[in-house]
Amino acid sequence: MIAWTIYLTFAGAILLLFLPRALTRWVALLTAASGFVIAFAAFFFRDGDFGHFTTIVRVPWVPALGMEYHLAADGISLTMALVTGLTAVCAVLFSWRVEERPNEFFFWLLLVVGGSYGVFLSADLFLFFVFYELVIVPKYFLIAIWGSTNKEYGAMKLTLYSFLGGALVFIAILAAYTTAGSLDLQQLARFQFPAPLQHWAFPVLFLGFAILAGIWPLHTWAPTGHVAAPTAGSMLLAGIVMKLGAYGALRVAMNLFPLGFAEWSKWIAVLAVIGIVWAAAVALRQNDLKFVIGYSSVSHMGFVLLGLAAANSLGVSGAVLQMFSHGVIGALLFALAGVIYYRTHTRNLNDLATLGLSRTMPFVAFAFVVASAASLGIPGFSGFAAEITILLGVWKVFPVVVAITGVGMVLVAAFTLRAMRKTFFSDAARLTTTVAVTPPITFAEKSGASLLLLATLGVGLDPKLLLDRIQPAVEAMRFLQP
Repeated sequence: MIAWTIYLTFAGAILLLFLPRALTRWVALLTAASGFVIAFAAFFFRDGDFGHFTTIVRVPWVPALGMEYHLAADGISLTMALVTGLTAVCAVLFSWRVEERPNEFFFWLLLVVGGSYGVFLSADLFLFFVFYELVIVPKYFLIAIWGSTNKEYGAMKLTLYSFLGGALVFIAILAAYTTAGSLDLQQLARFQFPAPLQHWAFPVLFLGFAILAGIWPLHTWAPTGHVAAPTAGSMLLAGIVMKLGAYGALRVAMNLFPLGFAEWSKWIAVLAVIGIVWAAAVALRQNDLKFVIGYSSVSHMGFVLLGLAAANSLGVSGAVLQMFSHGVIGALLFALAGVIYYRTHTRNLNDLATLGLSRTMPFVAFAFVVASAASLGIPGFSGFAAEITILLGVWKVFPVVVAITGVGMVLVAAFTLRAMRKTFFSDAARLTTTVAVTPPITFAEKSGASLLLLATLGVGLDPKLLLDRIQPAVEAMRFLQP
């Protein structure tokens, strides 16, 4: 059934182009919810081995070139499908008020979701690349048409960076295909590529994917894109799109070229820890709430890359868990920032500090505090489970890096608490006698926020729900070190 996440999402997207305006939101929600239910059922009720990339569908596509429509799943891909479905449902709920061309808006939104499902389930390298590139065009239109601050610039910058990464990925795919004569990811994972090829092809392929994951110093598209995007666009970028890059780095680059990865892993760790500290330091200087959250996303994705660089079971499992965790927490924070902006028409922290939002928007204040706690890695939330697993894995390989990462974690706490205090609990807000009147938060927005809060809390209280499915798939990876 997991393959139907792709089919239903694309079918729903096309159907939206022909429906009357009044039905678009409900059909978009039904489509997103259907994908989520299927992904949820496949993740929690699947009979089979989560440790092996098991074929779901396999039919010839372009036989002359060895291309197949080949889908497969394991614990890693099912985890990514689960966070994709959850984020999609919540993105639709937080877009309930979209009035400008809603049919097209939800069409592009569902194309991003459908393409992401395709990436996470593809077992043919060319099919993987097709789905991966398919996500780029909808992102551009979502931002360029429905975005806000410098939306044309943000959309173009994100697209150019994505195409640059895609070009690097395509070069390495051609090298792998011409050498191995196959596009099957399962066969390629067993093929012994020559060491000289691995030494140059791995960094090209990994960097191509890592650009979308927000690797420093090629991360600047992310904050700009987040700020320019509409609320749902920011949620999809944080919850799904940045994970495509990390997933590609893991599933394709690291697993196909293990010798190249072993040579470059320490440099990946260096770039990851720079990204953690640098992005956190920049976030501390921002006064736009979405810029703060955008740089926070880059910092937290640094933990994903750091866990991958560890190349051991704990580090990589923690990285996949962090992909899920940051997907949920990042989507929630951007959703709440969108709620605040819609009602106050500002994201400037100094302006928000005078509005007394904790009194007029108590649910948003509560959700933001909980999301901030999860982002800080407070025990009981998914952020803590993911980051402690990563750091335990990294400690075995790069103990000095763990110490430096501590600086980044302090900076994360600083900018998160600063943003929370200025937005909801500033001295100016407590002293003012006039409180801004804002429209109440809607049921759809409360439902979306509650789903994301329950996800981060549930995984935080019982991380084995995910790790028991992630770890067997990680341990089957070819590059893994003892």
